Amino acid sequence: MSEHNPSSEDQSFIRNSLAAAIQIGLIFLLAAWCIRIISPFIGIVAWAAIIAIAVYPLHRKLMGALGGREKLSVMIIVLIGLSVLLVPTWTLTGSSIDTAQQLATGLEEGTLRVPPPGDKVAEWPIVGNQIHTVWSEAAANLEATLKKHSDQVKAFSSWLFSAVTGTAMGILAFAFSIIIAGVLMLSAEKSYQAFRGIGHRLGGDRGADFTDLCTATVRSVAKGVLGVALIQTLLAAIGLIVMDIPAAGIWSAIILLLAIMQLPPLLVLLPIAIWVFSTAEPVPATIFLVYALLVSFSDAVLKPLLLGRGVDVPMLVILLGAIGGMITSGIIGLFIGAVILALGYQLFTYWLNRDSSEEIEEGSGE
Repeated sequence: MSEHNPSSEDQSFIRNSLAAAIQIGLIFLLAAWCIRIISPFIGIVAWAAIIAIAVYPLHRKLMGALGGREKLSVMIIVLIGLSVLLVPTWTLTGSSIDTAQQLATGLEEGTLRVPPPGDKVAEWPIVGNQIHTVWSEAAANLEATLKKHSDQVKAFSSWLFSAVTGTAMGILAFAFSIIIAGVLMLSAEKSYQAFRGIGHRLGGDRGADFTDLCTATVRSVAKGVLGVALIQTLLAAIGLIVMDIPAAGIWSAIILLLAIMQLPPLLVLLPIAIWVFSTAEPVPATIFLVYALLVSFSDAVLKPLLLGRGVDVPMLVILLGAIGGMITSGIIGLFIGAVILALGYQLFTYWLNRDSSEEIEEGSGE
């Protein structure tokens, strides 16, 4: 019975395979280690890249107006961005703290009073009687009502504290993203060429075109989703301030979040309008209700104007990608979802058109 002795070629193949496996394993280990180290900053850097892509056309125009001074243009954009983010936040924080202090002082001293509800509150559908009963109890004896519903009050307080803390951390992270976006805009051309090169290596000329598609999609979503949300929030805030609604800043912040999440601002404005009917004259209350409806449904006009421009992808694909991405990945999913779905759509249409063109060529050859 003869023994099988592996040839030198087999031994060389085994050694090379083992060396390749070790090298690949070390590369994956290094990549995983790097990802773990930078994972706390991935969200901030991703937001910075999105901001840089969305604002870059404005940067080019401003740089041309400033005689080609790139650093000055970036500095102006970063300062404006930080001002737009931090000044309203500071104002809203100050008014919220003042309101909280007044409520706490009123509760301690027993001077806090809730105005009694109007008779029309009981006529509201489904929940009118319950709201009227609880509201009347609070107007008669607020302290006893709070004790009676202490569990609900504690749950709401816990949720409010978590929401405020999360919002504060999000605003701080967004401020850092704006600063990093300024740095990215200074090297935008090199980054763009590098990503086009990567796309070309992966998919040829079509892969390089996908880089342009990603850029155009991010800008489209920034205008069509965030832009519309900001417009709706601004219009809603004007109406709330004109009607002298308490805590108008807090309601405006909630409306902004709803609009970004693709939910109608009417979820906030309608209860406020109903409350206005119980406290104000019928004419201004009716005008505010009509105004709230116009603000809530203004996205039906604004989104077709802003969403999908400059992108060779149907508006519905971008909108579905933005909403689905928001549901699965949070606010940043607005952009990631839209980009991924747009790329998938382009790949599908490219594959479909290529197969169709090949069938036509084969038919003509016969």
